[in-house]
Amino acid sequence: MAKIERAILSVTDKTGLVEFARRLAAMRVELVSTGGTAKLLRDSGITVQDISDLTGFPEMLDGRVKTLHPKVHGGILHMRGKPEHREAVAEHGIQPIDMVVVNLYAFEKTAAKPGVHFEDIIENIDIGGPSMVRSAAKNFQDVAIVTSPADYEAIAQEMESSGGSLSLATKWRLAQKAFATTAAYDSAIASTLERIAAQDSDGFAMGTEGFPETLRLSFHKAFDLRYGENPHQKAALYSDGSGAGVANGKQLQGKELSYNNIVDLQAAWDLAQEFEEPVCAIIKHTNPCGTAVATSLTEAYKRALECDPVSAFGGVIGVNRTIDRDTATEMAKLFVEAIAAPGFDDDARQIFAGKKNLRLVEVVPGEQKWVLKNVSGGVLLQDNDVRPLTEADLKVVSDRKPTEQEMRDLLFAWKVCKHVKSNAILYARNGQTTGVGAGQMSRVDSAKIGAMKSVLGIKGSVAASDAFFPFPDGVEEIAKAGATAIIQPGGSVRDQEVVDAANKLGLAMVMTGVRHFRH
Repeated sequence: MAKIERAILSVTDKTGLVEFARRLAAMRVELVSTGGTAKLLRDSGITVQDISDLTGFPEMLDGRVKTLHPKVHGGILHMRGKPEHREAVAEHGIQPIDMVVVNLYAFEKTAAKPGVHFEDIIENIDIGGPSMVRSAAKNFQDVAIVTSPADYEAIAQEMESSGGSLSLATKWRLAQKAFATTAAYDSAIASTLERIAAQDSDGFAMGTEGFPETLRLSFHKAFDLRYGENPHQKAALYSDGSGAGVANGKQLQGKELSYNNIVDLQAAWDLAQEFEEPVCAIIKHTNPCGTAVATSLTEAYKRALECDPVSAFGGVIGVNRTIDRDTATEMAKLFVEAIAAPGFDDDARQIFAGKKNLRLVEVVPGEQKWVLKNVSGGVLLQDNDVRPLTEADLKVVSDRKPTEQEMRDLLFAWKVCKHVKSNAILYARNGQTTGVGAGQMSRVDSAKIGAMKSVLGIKGSVAASDAFFPFPDGVEEIAKAGATAIIQPGGSVRDQEVVDAANKLGLAMVMTGVRHFRH
C-alpha cells in the first residue's frame, strides 16, 4: 500500500489529537489544518500548514467556507490508479491528500442545551466536515478517513510498523465507520429540525410535544451476546453512546452478560430507582420476588431476601446505593446471577472477587424518555412510565381511612407493583413485599397466587393492584388473605360495587387515577 504523505486534520473533539499528530509528523506526514485545530498543533510545537495556504483562498464567512474547495476535494477524491485523474490534478496544481482526520461539530450537544437559540442550532450544522468525510470514505482505496479519536492509537501503530501505510482492510473499516458517522449526524439534524416550527411573527420555536413524524434511531454495537432468550437465538447489545443506563453499564467482574441477564438487570435497576431511601430489589424473570427498604442497604437486602428466598436463588439484584462490605458479605451468601448498583466499594469488590462468575455491573443513572416495542412491520413507541404519584392523585374512597402505617405501606406497594407484570397484585407490610402475584390472566388469580407464595404471611399487609378491579371478587380474595387496605387506580364501571365490598369487609381503599399496566 502507498505511504501516507499528506493529511488534513480538522476536529471538534481534540482528544488525543496532539499525540497522534506528533506520531504522524515523526513519519514525515505533511500536516494541513484549519482554525482552532491548527492553533492547537502549533501551540504544541507541531509544524502545520494552514488550509488557506493549500487552497490559495482565505477562510471566509466566519469559517463557513474553508475546506469546500477543489484543491481539498480534488486532492481527496482523485483515484491514484487512473492516469486521467492524475493528469487532471497535476494540470490544476492539486496535491494528493492521503488521510483525512475529521470529527464533526457537536450538533447534538448544542441542540440539547436548555434555552438554546435557533441560530446556534443552525450554526452548529457542519457542512465542510461531512463533505470531507464522505469524499475520503468514497475514495477509501487511496485515502484513510479517521473520524474517531478511539482509532488514533491503532492507526499510528499500523503506520509505524508498515513504513507509513495502512492496509486496504483498515481503510475499508474506517470508511464504513465514516459513513455510519455521517448518517447518524444527518439523522440527528433531521430529528432536531423536525421539532422546530416556523412562526411568521416570532421566528422559530422549539416544540416539545408529540412524537417525530419519522423515527430515526442510531445505536452502536456494544458487544455480541452468546445467544438471545434461548440458545437458538442470536443476540447483541447496542448502546446509545450516552454513558448512562444499563446498556452502558461497566461490568466489573463475572461471566459475560447474557440477554436475559441484561433484561433482568434493567428490571432491577428501574425498580431500585423508584426510591430515595436505601432499597433492594431481587428480580426473577423480570418480576420482583422480593423488595424492601430500610435505613441501611444491608438491612434492605436482608429484608428483600426474606420475602421469597427460594425464588431469589439465581436472581438478579438492583440497589440504589453503593454496595459496601457488610452488604456484599450478605449478598455473597446467595447464588446470584448479576447485581446492578451505582457503585461497589473496594471492600465489596474484594468480597465478590471470590465469586468469579457473579456479574457486577456499575450503572450511571440516566433518563429513559421512550419505550419501544417491536411489532411485525414496525414498532410501537410510547413515553416511559415515569409519572410520579402526587398527594392530589390520592383519593380515599372507603368509609375507613387508612392508618398512617397503612398509607406508608400502600405508597411503597404502589411503587413496587408498577414493576410487576400485569395482571399484578402485590402485598406489602412495613416497607417489605410479602407476596407477589404476577402476570395472570385473571386479577383474582394474581391475588390468590400472591397470597399462596407468601413466606412472611399476608395478615396485616396492604395490597396494590396495577389496574382497576372489574368485579368485587378480587377485593374479597385480598381480604380473605388477611390484607387490610388496598391501593388501586379505579376507573371501572363497577367501582362502586368494589368500594361497597371493601366497606363490607372493613378494608381501607385508596384510588390513584393512575394505571400501571406492564406487558
